[in-house]
Amino acid sequence: MTPAPSPPVALLLPGQGSQHQRMAAGLYGHEPVFTAAMDAFFDAAGPEGVALREDWLAERPVTELDHVTRSQPLLFAVDHALGKLVLSWGVRPAALLGHSIGELAAAVLAGVFGLRDATGLVLDRVRRLAGAPPGGMLAVAASWAEVTPYLSGDVVVGAVNAPRQTVLAGPDGPLDKVGRTLREAGFVCRRVPSLSAFHSPVLEPACRGAAERFAAVDRRVPSLPVHSAYTAAPLTRSDIDDVSFWARQPVAPVLFWPALEGLLATGDHLLVEVGPGQGLSQVARRHPAVRRGTSAVVSLLPARPGPPEADRAAVDAAVARVAAAGHPIVRTPVPHDRPQRPATAV
Repeated sequence: MTPAPSPPVALLLPGQGSQHQRMAAGLYGHEPVFTAAMDAFFDAAGPEGVALREDWLAERPVTELDHVTRSQPLLFAVDHALGKLVLSWGVRPAALLGHSIGELAAAVLAGVFGLRDATGLVLDRVRRLAGAPPGGMLAVAASWAEVTPYLSGDVVVGAVNAPRQTVLAGPDGPLDKVGRTLREAGFVCRRVPSLSAFHSPVLEPACRGAAERFAAVDRRVPSLPVHSAYTAAPLTRSDIDDVSFWARQPVAPVLFWPALEGLLATGDHLLVEVGPGQGLSQVARRHPAVRRGTSAVVSLLPARPGPPEADRAAVDAAVARVAAAGHPIVRTPVPHDRPQRPATAV
């Protein structure tokens, strides 16, 4: 009997809300490819790269990681570096799907942007967003249709992560008010780790002028298919050429579940989450293709923050699962006794 073909790999890259202290830091100085990719990002960030590296590796960061100037660039860097690690194993993904800032990391992995250009775009974005009015995000165990009657005061649907997992975004005061009303109505809600109202019109003034920055960098046809969580479809040449498409991503809603459905409509996949936590893995496990066992999910990192050894063990387990699914792995030897790089390295 001919064995069933191995399901193609699709990489899932998480965004805002998945960040945590020392995310993936257990791999730094331990996994050579990951370390080189992180160093390339810090180098591309110029003088800001020193502070970013120090806060990323610190037990007590100077700037908290939920602040836009830390969460966004470090999520982008970690997603990209983990994606480079998987590619280094000889795995060629059939698709990439990023959530929020994860889409920009996916675009770099696919060759749409160069890393240095993309790093400059991310840092320009966070400088703009740092001056936006304070706000936040609220995850609600409900559908878009169910939460719509409760929206008010510039609070909007910022993301559709699953059929009954909707994220609201807006200014702090109105968002808190909508949250209280939803809880009184019996809905389960929780704040998403964010100090900004991502994917809401609150950020629109801060994004003005960003299109000019995107217009100034090269954008190429992707070498790997990128499924956009903003269009719920694969990136087209028109999307890539449209600088406003990229500039407005902090304002536009994230349609992760429709994008995931579109991806899995093309066939079953091995979904590999390359980013901190397992938020997208948990969402993907709700999909019918995963529940019936024809598609599967692998997380590269632990579900919760832990010691450096937990990051390494999670990667080892992911390697075993990807290999068991029929994808041969060619792995760079890991120096298990190599000491952690100091936080002051530049």
